[in-house]
Amino acid sequence: MSLIEYKNSAHGFSVAPMLDWTDRHCRVFHRKLTRHAWLYSEMVTTGAIIYGNNLPRFLGHEFDEPVVLQLGGADALELAHCAKLGEEWGYNEINLNVGCPSDRVQNNMIGACLMDHPKIVSEGVDAMKQKVSIPVTVKSRIGLDDNEDFNKLVDFVGGIIEAGGNGVILHARNAWLQGLSPKENREVPPLRYDWVRRIKQTFPDFSIAINGGIATPESGLDFLKNEQDLPALDGVMLGRAAYENPYLLSSVDNLYYQDNAPIPSRQQVLESLYPYIESHLQDGGKLHQVSRHILGLFHGMPGGRLWRRYLSENAFKEGAGLEVVETALQKVNDEIYRMEQAS
Repeated sequence: MSLIEYKNSAHGFSVAPMLDWTDRHCRVFHRKLTRHAWLYSEMVTTGAIIYGNNLPRFLGHEFDEPVVLQLGGADALELAHCAKLGEEWGYNEINLNVGCPSDRVQNNMIGACLMDHPKIVSEGVDAMKQKVSIPVTVKSRIGLDDNEDFNKLVDFVGGIIEAGGNGVILHARNAWLQGLSPKENREVPPLRYDWVRRIKQTFPDFSIAINGGIATPESGLDFLKNEQDLPALDGVMLGRAAYENPYLLSSVDNLYYQDNAPIPSRQQVLESLYPYIESHLQDGGKLHQVSRHILGLFHGMPGGRLWRRYLSENAFKEGAGLEVVETALQKVNDEIYRMEQAS
């Protein structure tokens, strides 16, 4: 499948941007599981890019396309500048974060609080569109705090469309800016999947994807079908479920992109990551910087707890190398063999 067929991350399947989680090492690992899913960077603030004096740290990535750079910011000129840099660094899409409810983003007037400032969002989208040739999308919640005004969400999305945006990924919960932690914000506000479908009904020609509470790629397929009198959506985004049980991603290419290539085993996925781990270590990196992302590879499998425990206890040690991962894998295989013999 050529890149042009992917359109933008509001189509098909994507893995959500997760702060401190979806870094470049995580994306390399996830790409071993799915060739086609859209992978996101962590949210990077415009200030970090402009004033951090370390573009490789904030913009560097492997050949993991299609890949999205998610920006956090509110100043249109700064967003445009950083979007242009993102395109120059090889990203296939720019996404504006209008969904993160943490205190850190609230204090800087970015993230979810921008839902109350739709003009700032539309001006930012317009400025970025004028600077880049790649798609520009927005990821947001469906509202703030106890606001239950669907028309406000209509106006918000309408402003993005008028600004030339290419798609919206809607986390189908309100964001509570006071009284809930970021973790609680992912679990406590009620899910309103019908609101996302109603937005698609309102803007049938605009790309709309859904996020929030979706447990597996298989269950996500339901959102790509009509539901009673509400239309099908264009895309599905998984977050924590895909991170905590990453082997879920191995089914994505077949389910969402009709790619019938053989699905690799967990061990094959792991072994395909070995050259990257060795290269990272040779460049002065630490094993735990990569291994922390693969702790869930054997989730729910015999030996999965042994795998997780051994890596957690040994990958941080000074001089830890690939042999730590190989030993952890052997523990999994030994446990599988033990259970087979016992049965």
